[in-house]
Amino acid sequence: MATAFLMGGYNFNPDKDIPDLTGKVIIVTGGNAGLGLETIRQISKHNPAHIYLAGRSKERGEKAIEELKKGGASVSPISYLPLDLSSFESVKAAAKQFKEESQRLDLLINNAGIMSTPDGLTKEGYEIQFGTNHMGHALFTQLLLPVMKKTANENPDVRIVFLSSGAEGWAPKGTYEFDKLKTKMPEIASRYRYGISKVANIHYAAALAERRYPELKVTSVHPGVVETNLAQSIMNNSNFLVGMVVYLGVKVVAVSPQKGALNQLWASFSPDVKSGTFYHPVGVTGKGTRLSENKEKRDALWNWTEEELRSHL
Repeated sequence: MATAFLMGGYNFNPDKDIPDLTGKVIIVTGGNAGLGLETIRQISKHNPAHIYLAGRSKERGEKAIEELKKGGASVSPISYLPLDLSSFESVKAAAKQFKEESQRLDLLINNAGIMSTPDGLTKEGYEIQFGTNHMGHALFTQLLLPVMKKTANENPDVRIVFLSSGAEGWAPKGTYEFDKLKTKMPEIASRYRYGISKVANIHYAAALAERRYPELKVTSVHPGVVETNLAQSIMNNSNFLVGMVVYLGVKVVAVSPQKGALNQLWASFSPDVKSGTFYHPVGVTGKGTRLSENKEKRDALWNWTEEELRSHL
């Protein structure tokens, strides 16, 4: 399994391979740290019209923007967009604010996520990791689809990228038990709940590509094992043995956020991207689990999610 986490595939160089982004508007969720911050750093070098850094904390978001500016990031506008994915009210407010400020959206990178957190529920009562990583992003994406569809009439290369993980392999064989997803699910370990949320990202991206707007390119990506706060989270919230295994694994195979961001940058800009596909780094297909490729499970998740979100759209 560790070999699947290693970087391979395309030799993607952000400085050379990201095209000129003049006129393009981009949202990156979870952009204040780790992969999201690095993604914005690289995109900002290529003259986009506007980047929205979406996140829960205004203080951390504005601090990240200052860091980007001090680090020599492009003078292209970078704005903080308040977004708490564990609250549908916050998700709807963020989408509303964005649509009031911008008439176009060329790229949505659903990068934010939480991992191996203590037991909990979102504001709407979903298991905290599933509700944040999947349900929050699903609603945010749905609310922004009309803007992206309109943009696609002018720009034929409009994309949505979902950050998944090779940890989708942690999802139990019984995924999905939808009734249990509206509980804290204390009967299974936190990391397995994280796996459910990550396979959901893969299924939802593939279903969205297949069912809704074929003019959009929708993908999901695994960044590799990356030295970010998420890895620290699983070590902090697991028993000693699991924590040590994760710690040693991260030390052996982990890459920097600079390398970890390459796959989502590739998915955002490469001409070789195929909509509906799950990519390991960089641009490598065919490494997902059988569960991630299960169309019956994908359709079930899509239909259930649509019903859950119906009253919020």
